[in-house]
Amino acid sequence: MLKKEMAVVLSYALNKGFQIHPDALGFLESMDVKSLEKAIRGIVREKTRAKAFQISQGDFEAYLGITNETEVQCKLETLSDPTPKITSAEGVSGYNALFASRFKKLKRVISDRPEAKMLKTITSAKTAKADEVYICGLVSSKNVDRNVTKITLEDPTGTFEGIIFEKDLQEKAGALLSDQFVMIKAITGKNSGYIIKELILPDIPDHPPNRSESEVYAVFLSDLHIGSKYFMEKEFSEFVSWIAGPHPVARKVRFVLIGGDVVDGVGIYRDQDKELVCQTIEEQLERTRVLLEKIPEHIQIVIMPGNHDPGRRALPQPAIPKKYCPALWEMKNVTMVGNPAEVSLNGVRVLMFHGQSIDDIVKTTPGLSYDSPVDVMRQLLRARHLGPIYGSQTPIAPESEDLLVVEEAPDIFHVGHVHKAELGTYRGVLLINSGSWQRQTPFQASVGMLPNPGIAILVNLKTFKALTENYNPDLDNVL
Repeated sequence: MLKKEMAVVLSYALNKGFQIHPDALGFLESMDVKSLEKAIRGIVREKTRAKAFQISQGDFEAYLGITNETEVQCKLETLSDPTPKITSAEGVSGYNALFASRFKKLKRVISDRPEAKMLKTITSAKTAKADEVYICGLVSSKNVDRNVTKITLEDPTGTFEGIIFEKDLQEKAGALLSDQFVMIKAITGKNSGYIIKELILPDIPDHPPNRSESEVYAVFLSDLHIGSKYFMEKEFSEFVSWIAGPHPVARKVRFVLIGGDVVDGVGIYRDQDKELVCQTIEEQLERTRVLLEKIPEHIQIVIMPGNHDPGRRALPQPAIPKKYCPALWEMKNVTMVGNPAEVSLNGVRVLMFHGQSIDDIVKTTPGLSYDSPVDVMRQLLRARHLGPIYGSQTPIAPESEDLLVVEEAPDIFHVGHVHKAELGTYRGVLLINSGSWQRQTPFQASVGMLPNPGIAILVNLKTFKALTENYNPDLDNVL
């Protein structure tokens, strides 16, 4: 940074009566103007409360979450990857196996709830003479008729239909998704019908997240769409240069996670070739390799596929096939995983999912929209499933095991797909939708979709403080 620009930014603190310690000046030269200005304002605000009016290098390091550790731990472990587990069955028997697996896994998840001790199968509940019953199943239908909500559930033994009269419970039922797992408490009503009195979701428990012992950062990216003429190659290259540079935060980056749609693909939509600068998958992935190899080798890169990447489109997706770009697979610091996948970064559990099912959930659930993807992410965690709706826009393969069940609560949930960068939290889980690096396309403009591309999200894995680096000159306000 030029000294004149630094002086202008520092004048804010000086005018507030602060002194700048000489040890901070060399440190500040590695920061860009926007980052410095944001840090200055935050530090002034915090130190004014403490009535301490000198700013040192330590203040900047504390604000940015940086320590003086000389050795930084960097341990990447793949906890779950569908690639080696995919064994698709065929036809009705395949989907029967898939839903049987879903039911079994989610019943095991909900078995920790105290009410689960009273669970009965649908068939045994119907023959029982008890006034109230607890059952669980997958939602096969729901409808509202004259202010009464009717829900039909299925388990391996049969079908159950119940009605809901209570308004608050009807609102909760309105958010249920097709094929979602739920446990209910029902009482016997008149005419031998059942009245639902409680809806219990598998949900994730409140939990303190695992944290890295070392002060390291992970970068969360997705939807690069390399090969598209709308890919922000200049801005992305600038960010890669920043990662490789002397900035104090950049020096602590040890992981880069790319959550799908790495390339724009070929033949994904009509007349796509008119919007491509790389006309083949091989060219697009080779361009990806060239860009990513500029990231220093001490930084581990995890790449997951999305619906634009080569390979099968149905969920779960195996990793991008090696045949399209062997050189990318052979990079020492690159790990290729399927979609969804779970990785451990210095002990921090990160669930990665491209997010295709967001399309189905937004279209069928009142109150949810593409403008706030973290709200949809909360819905997925409540359901403990990443693609509960079958038979809609998101293709789901008839696997013998349902690999989309969220069996353990993550510490970080990383999703992309909707090109809208956003942060949130839910029951101790940090929610990250990492946006995109593709400018608004003609299709997006035609449907009124306004992405906020060019934002890199970084998380300090020790403090869980999230930072952003903005490379979009059209965006003034970042997350």
